[in-house]
Amino acid sequence: MTDYNAIARNNLDEIMRELAEYTRLGEEIAATVDSLKDILKKHMEENGLDVLTGTEHKATYKAVSSSRVDTTALKKELPDIAAKFTRTTSSKRFTFI
Repeated sequence: MTDYNAIARNNLDEIMRELAEYTRLGEEIAATVDSLKDILKKHMEENGLDVLTGTEHKATYKAVSSSRVDTTALKKELPDIAAKFTRTTSSKRFTFI
């Protein structure tokens, strides 16, 4: 059985170097994806299209409506009710710089 904790302890710098490299690559890929999406969205807007169909893929770019509770206004206007329905949660956050 592989002891991943022992491997990690012995290779922390290498693991962090690799994580940094993959993080950088992921950011580059995300930027490329966003750029390609922007090109398609601009084409769709300029041509008044909600749907764009290619030979293998389809893109849609439509307005979407959603409703959310304005918690700031609720806390101001009805603080007792806001407090009654407020739930506190906790989680762990991993950051890597």
